[in-house]
Amino acid sequence: MQQPRPLTQRDLPEAQRIVRRAFGTFLGAPDLDTFWTDFDYVYGRFNAEHTVAFAADADGALAGVNFATRWGSVGFFGPIATRPDLWNRGIAQPLVQAASDAFENWGVSHAGLCTFPHSTKHVWLYQKFGFHPRFLTPVMAAPVTPGAAPLPPLARYSELSATERTEAEHACAALTDGIYEGLDLSAEIRTVASRNLGDTLLLREGASGLAGFAICHWGPASEAGQDTLFVKFGAARSGSGADARFASLLDGCAALAQTVGMKEVLAGVSTGREEAYRLMLSRGFRARLHVVTMHRPNEPGYNRPGCFVLDDWR
Repeated sequence: MQQPRPLTQRDLPEAQRIVRRAFGTFLGAPDLDTFWTDFDYVYGRFNAEHTVAFAADADGALAGVNFATRWGSVGFFGPIATRPDLWNRGIAQPLVQAASDAFENWGVSHAGLCTFPHSTKHVWLYQKFGFHPRFLTPVMAAPVTPGAAPLPPLARYSELSATERTEAEHACAALTDGIYEGLDLSAEIRTVASRNLGDTLLLREGASGLAGFAICHWGPASEAGQDTLFVKFGAARSGSGADARFASLLDGCAALAQTVGMKEVLAGVSTGREEAYRLMLSRGFRARLHVVTMHRPNEPGYNRPGCFVLDDWR
């Protein structure tokens, strides 16, 4: 088995096909040709400033792929996928090692991934590399209800000047640093804007400045899915009133979804963030699926009570 190499532009069509067929096969999709065709996990991440992508070959053809993403001091990998006809041939392990090496090179203090909690094979594989399963993360959806709540003061990153964008990135980084030291979504924000995957919503709060933000996807080139606004990451400023700020951020996401013609909001929240999870339930969000996040070291990171954060490591 060859060691993984960098994924190239030429690999992308086959890489996308492998991801869709691998997950479709695992999940028992009745039609692999139409599975996950309304969103994308490959083109939008490839060659982004905060990601690295790996390819595994077998018999002269692409056999598997993996993506590693850096959010400042936090790194995660996925989607990782290998061709179903080559399962159980040891192709995934070098791809996991390549991502682990990337985390070491980046110097992240917290690394992880998400996988299916019912798959003992996957959990066992990642445990070999020092990742520990922790809390479930429900990926939750709620329908958009027009005019359900008064709109909070909002801004959109795409509408800012270049100077204002830089200021917004710094404010978002300061907010997330207050949740977990070094957590920084600036590159994710820039990537979503530059690749037209969606927009970043900025929640203002008077003289206190930034109260929260949400990096949102929509459209077929994004990771959202049909008629869906997907919150890839969102956070409310910690401290007194964080629950109210988080509720306002959810309202803002629903308002943005309505503005861009989406019918639902989709977001992941770790059950380790108990208050955030319960608040979403109270506002009509219901789980579409559950994944389990696995962490290295075996620490909660920002998946703990008092953290009003949305994210999805798929």
